[in-house]
Amino acid sequence: MEEEDGAGWQRLDRWLWCARFLKTRALAARLAGQGKVRINSSRTDKPHARVRPGDVLTFGLGPGVRVVRVLALGDRRGPAPEARLLYEDLDPPGAGG
Repeated sequence: MEEEDGAGWQRLDRWLWCARFLKTRALAARLAGQGKVRINSSRTDKPHARVRPGDVLTFGLGPGVRVVRVLALGDRRGPAPEARLLYEDLDPPGAGG
Protein backbone atom coordinates (compact mmCIF):
# COMPACT_ATOMS: atom_id res chain seq x y z
CA MET A 1 0.00 0.00 0.00
CA GLU A 2 1.54 3.29 -1.03
CA GLU A 3 0.30 5.31 1.97
CA GLU A 4 1.87 2.95 4.46
CA ASP A 5 5.03 2.37 2.43
CA GLY A 6 5.80 -0.57 4.73
CA ALA A 7 6.67 1.84 7.54
CA GLY A 8 3.77 1.08 9.91
CA TRP A 9 1.86 4.31 9.31
CA GLN A 10 -1.10 5.55 7.32
CA ARG A 11 -2.38 8.94 6.16
CA LEU A 12 -4.77 10.53 8.66
CA ASP A 13 -7.51 11.13 6.08
CA ARG A 14 -7.37 7.55 4.83
CA TRP A 15 -7.44 6.11 8.35
CA LEU A 16 -10.47 8.24 9.36
CA TRP A 17 -12.26 7.06 6.21
CA CYS A 18 -11.34 3.37 6.70
CA ALA A 19 -12.50 3.56 10.34
CA ARG A 20 -15.85 4.92 9.05
CA PHE A 21 -15.81 8.18 10.99
CA LEU A 22 -16.55 10.10 7.78
CA LYS A 23 -18.44 9.05 4.66
CA THR A 24 -15.81 10.14 2.15
CA ARG A 25 -12.08 10.56 2.15
CA ALA A 26 -12.58 14.13 0.91
CA LEU A 27 -14.56 14.93 4.09
CA ALA A 28 -11.80 13.36 6.18
CA ALA A 29 -9.19 15.46 4.37
CA ARG A 30 -11.27 18.60 4.93
CA LEU A 31 -11.66 17.89 8.67
CA ALA A 32 -7.90 17.42 9.02
CA GLY A 33 -7.10 20.37 6.76
CA GLN A 34 -9.19 22.68 8.94
CA GLY A 35 -7.02 21.85 11.94
CA LYS A 36 -9.81 20.02 13.74
CA VAL A 37 -7.82 16.87 14.51
CA ARG A 38 -5.23 16.32 17.22
CA ILE A 39 -2.76 13.44 17.13
CA ASN A 40 -1.36 12.73 20.60
CA SER A 41 -2.51 16.20 21.75
CA SER A 42 -0.75 17.98 18.85
CA ARG A 43 -3.00 19.80 16.41
CA THR A 44 -2.48 19.02 12.75
CA ASP A 45 -3.84 20.67 9.63
CA LYS A 46 -2.39 18.07 7.28
CA PRO A 47 -4.58 15.33 5.81
CA HIS A 48 -1.34 13.45 5.06
CA ALA A 49 -0.21 13.45 8.71
CA ARG A 50 1.08 10.03 9.75
CA VAL A 51 -1.08 7.90 12.02
CA ARG A 52 0.42 4.85 13.75
CA PRO A 53 -1.03 2.20 16.06
CA GLY A 54 -1.00 3.57 19.60
CA ASP A 55 -1.70 7.17 18.56
CA VAL A 56 -4.61 8.95 20.27
CA LEU A 57 -6.81 11.03 17.96
CA THR A 58 -9.13 13.77 19.19
CA PHE A 59 -11.57 15.39 16.77
CA GLY A 60 -14.95 17.04 16.66
CA LEU A 61 -17.68 15.01 15.04
CA GLY A 62 -21.25 16.28 15.01
CA PRO A 63 -22.11 17.95 18.29
CA GLY A 64 -19.47 16.04 20.27
CA VAL A 65 -15.77 15.33 20.47
CA ARG A 66 -14.38 11.88 19.76
CA VAL A 67 -11.28 10.49 21.43
CA VAL A 68 -9.97 7.21 20.04
CA ARG A 69 -6.76 5.17 20.21
CA VAL A 70 -5.57 3.73 16.90
CA LEU A 71 -5.24 -0.05 17.24
CA ALA A 72 -4.59 -0.97 13.62
CA LEU A 73 -4.23 0.49 10.15
CA GLY A 74 -6.98 0.02 7.57
CA ASP A 75 -6.41 -1.83 4.31
CA ARG A 76 -9.88 -0.96 3.05
CA ARG A 77 -13.16 0.62 4.08
CA GLY A 78 -14.98 -2.50 5.21
CA PRO A 79 -18.21 -3.04 7.11
CA ALA A 80 -18.74 -1.29 10.45
CA PRO A 81 -17.80 -4.31 12.62
CA GLU A 82 -14.49 -4.58 10.75
CA ALA A 83 -13.86 -0.83 11.02
CA ARG A 84 -14.52 -0.96 14.78
CA LEU A 85 -11.43 -3.19 15.15
CA LEU A 86 -9.21 -0.31 13.99
CA TYR A 87 -9.70 1.77 17.15
CA GLU A 88 -10.49 1.81 20.85
CA ASP A 89 -13.11 4.36 21.89
CA LEU A 90 -11.73 6.45 24.77
CA ASP A 91 -14.88 8.58 25.16
CA PRO A 92 -16.40 8.28 28.61
CA PRO A 93 -19.61 6.20 28.71
CA GLY A 94 -22.67 8.30 27.96
CA ALA A 95 -20.62 11.10 26.39
CA GLY A 96 -22.15 10.48 22.96
CA GLY A 97 -20.36 11.30 19.76
